[in-house]
Amino acid sequence: MTTDQKKQELEKIAREIKAFKGLDIAKNATHAVPGEGDPDAAIMFIGESPGYNEDMQGRPFVGQAGMLLEKTLLEVLGLKRGDVYITNIVKFRPPDNRDPFDNEIAACADWLDRQIKIISPKIIVTLGRFSMTKFIPGVTISQIHGVARYYQPSTMNYQLIIFPMYHPAAALRGTTMMNAFKADFVKLKNLLAPQAKIEDNTPSQASLF
Repeated sequence: MTTDQKKQELEKIAREIKAFKGLDIAKNATHAVPGEGDPDAAIMFIGESPGYNEDMQGRPFVGQAGMLLEKTLLEVLGLKRGDVYITNIVKFRPPDNRDPFDNEIAACADWLDRQIKIISPKIIVTLGRFSMTKFIPGVTISQIHGVARYYQPSTMNYQLIIFPMYHPAAALRGTTMMNAFKADFVKLKNLLAPQAKIEDNTPSQASLF
């Protein structure tokens, strides 16, 4: 798929998301938040759900958490926001920034799966426990943050790398989380090296799409 074809397909998904009214959070949203970034990105960041600022602007990670993400991207990886792709597992803001419900995650799952397939990133960075659970269920984020593992969707002919991290909003709450967040970004940088090796190299087979 060419870059232009990817853009067209991602725009199609964005239109579907904006037109969707099958959830209360979709009906009540100021703006849907489909995602944005480079359609050819090597790294795809997946958060949980939009917050107030994201709902106002229709863009992911534009509040304080987004500022931290952009700052760390540039300082550690030398990448700008436009060099990666950023989205969430839920495309509409839950009221009062509550955790997303299972039915809300399920309703948005097909859009996310299609975005992943179109972009075909080398690395998916999950930000927070809800996006992590989509790929790595049954564990806590404190156990496995910063630990890369392979993941192969059933309809793709190569393995992705899943790299779980704390959500940047959590990093803003205290020094310990902030240090872990920045340390994991350094590990992420090492994964981008051509000779990078994954310690946990047992493929995780799953039907993503």
